[in-house]
Amino acid sequence: MQQASFFPAPHAPTSSRSWIAVASADHVRQGRVQGFMQVCHGKGGPLKRIRPGDTVVYYSPSERFGERLPLQSFTAIGEALARDPYQVLVSEQFQPFRRDVAWWEARETPIKPLLSRLAFSSGVKNWGYQLRFGLFEISEQDMRLISAAMLIQQGASGDT
Repeated sequence: MQQASFFPAPHAPTSSRSWIAVASADHVRQGRVQGFMQVCHGKGGPLKRIRPGDTVVYYSPSERFGERLPLQSFTAIGEALARDPYQVLVSEQFQPFRRDVAWWEARETPIKPLLSRLAFSSGVKNWGYQLRFGLFEISEQDMRLISAAMLIQQGASGDT
């Protein structure tokens, strides 16, 4: 795969893959603040598919876990770091696996205006089906489109 030109310096990977992860916005924001990602209710297997330098964007179907009111937005974008997935103790009943991510400065962006241009959803009636898996790979072109909508250009008027 060619080097992706849409990454802001110094985030340009030499060879990477692009992923959509799925979680409620409140969970994504917690991970953004603490510099990690978590998918599929804390399962470790899916995180092992992600490699250092891969780009990850989070899609949040709702604001809060279990809430029915839809948000349907991309809520974070960043680059997976070198540390392998690791397990943390949240409670005796919950010890999720996480992966460290360098989250980029980005705005939360609704998915609906992008659906007709994204390869994974264009012309697909049930575009949300893939999102049920919690993590799936997308094309470099789809990641370019999403990142262009999300990333805040440093120094641009009105963006800080």
